[in-house]
Amino acid sequence: MDYFIVAIVTLSGLYFHWWIYVRIKRWINRDFALSLAPNDPDKQAYMLNKLNEAEALKIKKGELQGWLQTAADQYHSARSTPPQ
Repeated sequence: MDYFIVAIVTLSGLYFHWWIYVRIKRWINRDFALSLAPNDPDKQAYMLNKLNEAEALKIKKGELQGWLQTAADQYHSARSTPPQ
């Protein structure tokens, strides 16, 4: 019975640490995406959509910053071209 309790507590602790790690990673990525669009609600929404797209494409952690920076630069290009 003691082993069962130890196993449950250990598994619960491991699950909690995994869960908090995933949450913090998401918060960091979200904050970074939003930092690329200060004081512009339209661009913030665009960057959050791009972050979701990056997650769907499974962009690696090391490439995410450059990928989001490129997306932010493309937003400026798309906004500066006049509609025809």
